[in-house]
Amino acid sequence: MTPIFSPNMKTLFLLYLSFLFFVSFPASAAPVIRQLALVQQQPLILNYHNGPLLKGNYTLNLLYYGRFTSAQRAVIADFVRSLSAARTPSPSVASWWATTTRYRSGPTTLTLGRQLLDASYSAGRSLTSSHLRALASRGPHRNAITAVLTSSDVSVSGFCMSSCGSHRSAPAGRNGRSRFAYVWVGNPAEQCPGQCAWPFHQPIYGPQAPPLVAPSGDVGVDGMVINLATVLAGAVTNPFGSGFYQGSAGAPLEAVSACTGMFGSGSYPGYAGRVLVDPTTGASYNAEGLNGRKYLLPAMWDPQTSQCATLV
Repeated sequence: MTPIFSPNMKTLFLLYLSFLFFVSFPASAAPVIRQLALVQQQPLILNYHNGPLLKGNYTLNLLYYGRFTSAQRAVIADFVRSLSAARTPSPSVASWWATTTRYRSGPTTLTLGRQLLDASYSAGRSLTSSHLRALASRGPHRNAITAVLTSSDVSVSGFCMSSCGSHRSAPAGRNGRSRFAYVWVGNPAEQCPGQCAWPFHQPIYGPQAPPLVAPSGDVGVDGMVINLATVLAGAVTNPFGSGFYQGSAGAPLEAVSACTGMFGSGSYPGYAGRVLVDPTTGASYNAEGLNGRKYLLPAMWDPQTSQCATLV
């Protein structure tokens, strides 16, 4: 399992550089600085671990588990459709997704597949990782990814405590020799908006700056889009734990999770960066999609520059 963490669950804030100095006082001289040392940040490099990536044409099936309105489903479905939309204003959702093309072996095209609604809570309202795997197993797996999306009244093991969503894999086929990738994201509106819907909600930790206005007007769903974007990028660039990541395989920093809390230029912990603002609604965004939708998407690590790239 590869969880994504809310930017506000990080407790290392601000002081990236520190210095140490010693002052010497010779008998007949003014004080002079004897030593000045800087602590340098380690470079952000996501190494390739020689495993398979998801490249080529894939469909993304959406399983809405629990209570979702038609308006909420439309926001998420339009985001998925926008990933492969060629003709949308710049900066676009498609240009954000195009960064995954630079992760070896060409592009990954994601198109919207089946949309299923499990409004009866068939596995209950308290889910474990086993429940998520069983739900994801319902869909077709050949050249497909299933996204299990849980509503705001569904609790999932680890949700809010350690993750806002995750991507995973499970055996597929009669012999279980192959594996299929799937993702999960929860709606944080009721349980932890300060952790998993930032910057559309004030954070639990750190500076208490005013939250940004959500593009769709739904803080929980726009938070889900951020987290869905994060796990989808991780799913195609590190689907089985042997792709691109930094750190340990059990808790890797991946394409987007390595750039936590960055949405626009000049970002720093607690500040999302300079983004665009809709003059009519006041909503903050950095990407446009289909049907006039606007989205705020997280920065993604660019393997060509070894930097976290933002759209604005």
